[in-house]
Amino acid sequence: MARLLVTGGAGFIGSNFVRHVVENTDHHVTVLDKLTYAGNRESLTGLPEQRMAFVRGDIADVALVDELVEAADAVVHYAAESHNDNSLSDPHPFLHTNLVGSFTLLEAARRHRVRFHHISTDEVYGDLALDDPDRFTESTPYNPSSPYSSTKAGSDLLVRAWVRSFGVEATISNCSNNYGPYQHVEKFIPRQITNILRGNRPKLYGAGQNVRDWIHADDHSSAVLTILEKGRIGETYLIGADGERDNKSVIEMILKLMGQPTDAYDHVVDRAGHDLRYAIDSTKLRTELGWQPRYRDFENGLAETIQWYRDHEAWWAPAKDATEAFYARQGQ
Repeated sequence: MARLLVTGGAGFIGSNFVRHVVENTDHHVTVLDKLTYAGNRESLTGLPEQRMAFVRGDIADVALVDELVEAADAVVHYAAESHNDNSLSDPHPFLHTNLVGSFTLLEAARRHRVRFHHISTDEVYGDLALDDPDRFTESTPYNPSSPYSSTKAGSDLLVRAWVRSFGVEATISNCSNNYGPYQHVEKFIPRQITNILRGNRPKLYGAGQNVRDWIHADDHSSAVLTILEKGRIGETYLIGADGERDNKSVIEMILKLMGQPTDAYDHVVDRAGHDLRYAIDSTKLRTELGWQPRYRDFENGLAETIQWYRDHEAWWAPAKDATEAFYARQGQ
């Protein structure tokens, strides 16, 4: 698999994966990205030209996708509309990218018999009760609760159907919440960090009891590469790093690490349909494929992430004002 096509490779977890591949393998990477607001060409700055090519385009563009897939040994499909709040205000882009775009890529992989790995989310499973000891596994029934998660669930099912019906050599991974460098400031952790760096108080949805299972983006990248190289065709693998934290604890940890009082934040109106708890059981990935996370200490990984945002204001500042204006209109 010397030639990888990475869709959405200028986005947050996609760009981290591209960097991981370039640093840890000899593969050549072609990035296909539409460069919507969530994609940033600067996230790929500094990578050697002989190892990476960038193509701006839409994954629903049949002719372009066919040309790029034909030239690849494997497709790693990160491209997605991924923000729950945006899906509630306008679901259409989520159907176009997450369903039509995934279909377009699968058809090209089918025509050219190219290995395909699909990146998905734990949000397809819905949520768990706060006092539920269970975690999501590969056999958990789908129960999506938003236009975003329902379109991701739909794209997962398309991949499964193309494996069974047409013999496409594909795998799927569903991952918990990522954090780390190059994440858009609309997301929870970078929004709080950049608010503090700007001298503003962080914002906490509702009471902050909602629980997310955090994983560093580099650990997600290493897991995806492991599945691409060792995963069994047709299988789904859940990626997690045992990082369950409630939002209140996370925001207080950020404040502590940044030298602020741990109560120096404001409560804002809760998100519509805010899922209570996500939790990943990644036993299958660890036992079958031998993967282990490197960032086992969430606080250390968070400290590194804070330092990255301190050092890279030129990367995140252009999007900050528009993001906060949007949230202000929502009362958040």
